[in-house]
Amino acid sequence: MPLRSRLRILAISGLALFTVSASLPPAAADGPHRSHHPSGGGLSATIRYTEYGIPHIVAKDYANLGFGNGWAQAADQVCTLADGFVTLRGERSRYFGPDAAPDGSLSSAAKNLSSDLYFRGVRASRTVEKLLKAPAPAGQSRDVKELERGWAAGYNAWLAQNRIDDPACRGADWVRPVTTMDVVMRGYALSVLGGQGRTVDGITAAEPPAGDVRPSGAPSPGDAADAARRLLSTQNADMGSNAVAFGGGTTANGRGLLLGNPHYPWQGGRRFWQSQQTIPGELNVAGGSLLGAPIVSIGHNSRIAWSHTVATGVPLNLHRLALDPADPTVYLVDGRPERMTKRTVSVAVRGGGTVTRTQWWTRYGPVVTSFGAGLPLPWTATTAYALNDPNAANLRFSDAGLGFSRARSTADIRASLRRTQGLPWVNTVAADSAGHSFFSQSQVLPRITDELAQRCSTPLGRATYPASGLAVLDGSRGDCAPGSDPDAVQPGIFGPDRMPTLENAPYVENSNDSAWLTNADAPLTGYERIFGTIAAPRSMRTRGAVEDVSAMAARGRLTVADLQRQQFANRAPAGDLAATDLADTCAALPGGRATGSDGEAVDVSAACEVLRRWDRTTDTTSRGALLFDRLWRRVAGTVPAAELWKVPFSPADPVTTPNTLNTSAPGVVRALADAVAELRTAGTALDAPLGRHQWVERNGRRIPVGGGTESLGVWNKTEPEWDAASGSYREVSNGSSYIQAVGWDGSRCPVARTLLAYSQSSDPGSAHYSDQTELYSGERWVTSRFCEKDIMRSPALRVVRVHERR
Repeated sequence: MPLRSRLRILAISGLALFTVSASLPPAAADGPHRSHHPSGGGLSATIRYTEYGIPHIVAKDYANLGFGNGWAQAADQVCTLADGFVTLRGERSRYFGPDAAPDGSLSSAAKNLSSDLYFRGVRASRTVEKLLKAPAPAGQSRDVKELERGWAAGYNAWLAQNRIDDPACRGADWVRPVTTMDVVMRGYALSVLGGQGRTVDGITAAEPPAGDVRPSGAPSPGDAADAARRLLSTQNADMGSNAVAFGGGTTANGRGLLLGNPHYPWQGGRRFWQSQQTIPGELNVAGGSLLGAPIVSIGHNSRIAWSHTVATGVPLNLHRLALDPADPTVYLVDGRPERMTKRTVSVAVRGGGTVTRTQWWTRYGPVVTSFGAGLPLPWTATTAYALNDPNAANLRFSDAGLGFSRARSTADIRASLRRTQGLPWVNTVAADSAGHSFFSQSQVLPRITDELAQRCSTPLGRATYPASGLAVLDGSRGDCAPGSDPDAVQPGIFGPDRMPTLENAPYVENSNDSAWLTNADAPLTGYERIFGTIAAPRSMRTRGAVEDVSAMAARGRLTVADLQRQQFANRAPAGDLAATDLADTCAALPGGRATGSDGEAVDVSAACEVLRRWDRTTDTTSRGALLFDRLWRRVAGTVPAAELWKVPFSPADPVTTPNTLNTSAPGVVRALADAVAELRTAGTALDAPLGRHQWVERNGRRIPVGGGTESLGVWNKTEPEWDAASGSYREVSNGSSYIQAVGWDGSRCPVARTLLAYSQSSDPGSAHYSDQTELYSGERWVTSRFCEKDIMRSPALRVVRVHERR
């Protein structure tokens, strides 16, 4: 180790020894970890806490850094993490009952039993252990393995040395130490979230038919196409995001800028958690980590900043199997029989007893009997369906993130993507201090070309593939399996040269639509349908985002302050397009009355002027935003897209079309009547400020929340939960989460502003349960303390050295 790095570690350790007794964070202030010296030579780390409970973790190597990370995450999120480990061990039915629902963080399972059957099946097959044996780059690097090992040790050390006060799991017998395999399993579950994780119920319910069962319950091709489109739409998911990177030609100083605004769940195991992670002389990165992850998922270092958005690529496909008429567990490939692999899985349930089920696997993957509730896939005497999920062979997610953390330029970001090929369901947007911008939809996707889909699709696939990118291939033909690219790190996936990528444009932006309009002046084309659409309508959020960022780029001279203004502009593009037409239609109604869906006439006259005066934003102070929101949700949800606008979509003008609301469409006036009646019934004024009726409650205090839902197209996305009785949104299910606005000024310290919208801890007793939520409500930011001088100047500085106890 270089002398300078050794001296730096000694200096930091000395600082910890000097300050630890005076200023420990609440979660670390109790118990024998006050000792200044690690005992027995075990793992250790120094954690410096600054404002809002943000930990700056310093360690001498990756195992010790993982240790500090696991410790600090446990201090803030032990109950949420422990609940997730119950899921990964397949023990939810034992502790919480088989029919209860998991929180949905780690799979789509509707009930604990199906979740347990799936995860215990993965454990029994030793799938992850086999993947860990693969050498990098196909498998995990040594550094990532050390981070995972350290993370498990840090989590366990925190459990051993602290008491749990969070009522969510205080005294619970399901809070137990974890193994390194538990940590790796969490990463595996995130990788397959868009594939096997999306079809857990269909995998665990699959069983061969008894007797000569004929096809039944299969949807028509049209219905199947609609169901697949809904299931795979990024706009309907509980995860999304916006991200934009500006090139140096648009900025005030010629350096890059990045604004990342991921939309993730506000509760449960897919929350972000904020930290800085440092190995002196080796690694120094700050940002948000998904809970349980040992690396920074979205973040920045001194020269690069990156964010992710959920991509439109479909990370799975189906194969229709032709079965042996004499045995439905035997399928034919090129006329030769292959027997399915039988996995018998047992799950203990609460109250005693065991449930045992069988899962069936093929060369393509597991047999599934449904793809969501809307797309049944019956297993009959002649036909079954198997799921191909290439991410079931992918443990490279963390290596991709570690590569980003070490990067010094967007070229390094691209190199990490090419080397690891580990991102399962996200795009990457990045900017660097030299003024480069970068976008890539580098995903692990089954290598299904349009030619292969044309040649090998079943009748079902001929409906679903054009509509959604879900390929259903003929599994009876060996030549219909996904192909391989020579530059792909694993068989059956696209290589990096096939990924939609745009570099060094004035701006690159994504809001969960396909790569096509990453930059509206230089559309990306030429990619296969499985990646997403080309020359197709964009979401309202994409249209608004492209309008905003293209105008910013054209204006130029941009700074981090411009990114901050964009985050909280709260412009509602749907309001710009439709509010005036709705106000005019309202004013023209005879007697100011409209008929609701219950057939009753409603006096809507007061709504006309409210809609007209509304400022077209979703700020907490906006009057009329709530009325338009409740109205527009009904319009967008009931009026067919083909009937909603008078001017249809045009690929030649994709940002401003479709437009001009068709107010005569059935359902528009009815939606107005229903929205007015709903608010009046709850006693809510039509012009009430949005913040009075869109809020979250933390420890008995109401915190107003701005932003708006997907259909409104607001950049600062908020998906709140409606309470009809009170006429208010009383909680946020998902939306803006870990937000960062990053630039550079030529110094060694990045210019970074961050926000963790739901705060660091889910423990109501923590000082950091809602402090950043208050900031988010007030549209205020945290100034990043990245450089040593800034960390040391923090008035809230508290330092602790944590270690294993031998």
